[in-house]
Amino acid sequence: MDNAVIRPLSPLPARSHGLPTDRSTVEAARDFEAMFLAEMLRGMTAGLSAEGPLGGSADDPFRSLLADAYAGLVARRGGIGLADLVLEELVRAQEIR
Repeated sequence: MDNAVIRPLSPLPARSHGLPTDRSTVEAARDFEAMFLAEMLRGMTAGLSAEGPLGGSADDPFRSLLADAYAGLVARRGGIGLADLVLEELVRAQEIR
C-alpha cells in the first residue's frame, strides 16, 4: 500500500433550504435516515451467504452492526435525501405549535 493519507470523514449537515433549524433537529433527521438505510441494507443482504464487504453469513452477529455503520456513514455524507424531507417536516411541525 502506498503512503496515502486517510482523512476522517467530516459530517455534512442536512440541507435546511433556508429553514431555521437547531442542531438537534438536524441530527434527528439524519438519525432517522440512517435507521431507514440500515433497515434497507439488512433486507438487501439477508439472503447473502458469501463473505465480502457486506458481512459474512446470515448468522454473523456483527452483520447488523456493519449495516448500522454503513447506514450512518451514508447518512452523514449526504444520504439519499430522506433527512432533508424529514427536516422540512420537523420544522413545519415546530412552526405549527
